[in-house]
Amino acid sequence: MSITTTPTAAATTARTGRVPALSARIGAVRSSVIRDLLALTERPQVISFAGGLPAPELFDLEGARASFDAVLRAGGRRSLQYSTTEGDRRLRAGIAQRYTARGLATEADDILVTTGSQQGLSLLSTVLVDPGDVVLVESPSYLAALQCFALAGARLVAVPSDERGIDTDALAALAERLRPKLLYVVPTFQNPTGRSLSAQNRRAVAAAAEQHGFRVLEDDPYTELRYSGEPLPTIASLAAPGQVVSTGSFSKILAPGLRLGWVRSDPALRAGLVVAKQAADLHTSTVDQAAAAHYLEAGRLDAAIARSRGAYRLRRDALMAGLASALPPGSTWNAPDGGMFVWASLPHGWDTTRLLAVALQHDVAFVPGASFFPSDPPPNAMRLSFTTYEPDRILEGTDRLAAAVAAAAG
Repeated sequence: MSITTTPTAAATTARTGRVPALSARIGAVRSSVIRDLLALTERPQVISFAGGLPAPELFDLEGARASFDAVLRAGGRRSLQYSTTEGDRRLRAGIAQRYTARGLATEADDILVTTGSQQGLSLLSTVLVDPGDVVLVESPSYLAALQCFALAGARLVAVPSDERGIDTDALAALAERLRPKLLYVVPTFQNPTGRSLSAQNRRAVAAAAEQHGFRVLEDDPYTELRYSGEPLPTIASLAAPGQVVSTGSFSKILAPGLRLGWVRSDPALRAGLVVAKQAADLHTSTVDQAAAAHYLEAGRLDAAIARSRGAYRLRRDALMAGLASALPPGSTWNAPDGGMFVWASLPHGWDTTRLLAVALQHDVAFVPGASFFPSDPPPNAMRLSFTTYEPDRILEGTDRLAAAVAAAAG
């Protein structure tokens, strides 16, 4: 007769196994300071200008419920089944129509639906970037994109950029010397700065890509959140076919919880993207795609965007008004025509990372600007998002920020 014994808790605890270390790639990638900050700002009394969060009270709950109900009634259990990797054909057609209406002729086959545009960046990093390849980025640039490229083993090189756009002379010099695979750019209402590249700057970027043989990754999730000024052409519409690959998202204009984004690409990339998507998650949620397609076909998205534009314009203006008394004398900030963000620079000698610690004691938060630079970050910049709160709450937040600045200065 055999007897099976169970190790005691002490014996189990005392065991020390040997396992391999984590990959060198993951160890080299910084955690997102923004995601880390969200955990610190979950207290309800905190007014957070840190996260780029759409306003939940503007979500079209009635329209979303109607679309999900319609899809489940018409499709039944098929709506809960596996689907194609490329995505729901009706949704892809709806996305393509929106591109075409903006002056960039697009077919449904040009679109791959992704689980948020963040997955699109990850897939493109897999398909386009080998370890050691040079990827050029704006300075500053979107933090989560920097993470994707770093995880792919890219060598990130910042291109000088300011409120006038990308320094195209510097871009040409870097392209000539480094032979980059890719330039990553958020051309309209950029995250983190809120600035937009002019039409002239976009043409120059497209021309540089053609001349030097690199691709442009045009990340464009904010373009429909315009509150003032005239629409600008996509870089893809100004470049040779295949020179630009684009990403977009419903997160900022419909609902981020759906996790629906897309990549617009040419046939040379399409097969590789499909393979990378299959390896990542097979396909994006069937029922969510079908509901989004129904929502677009019902004509509700434009009305939802119009509501958001009206509300966000007032919130932007409130932040603009509050910053004048909140930040120390000599500070500068921009006035974006759209999007979700304002970029501010405090006078020399200020460190916004240290200021954040004081601000949290006053129940207000922002993101220090240093996080958005691949190298040589300035210590005195900050990003503030204005979309989450109504104007009165924003002004209360800038009052708290003023108190934090005074405490830090004292």
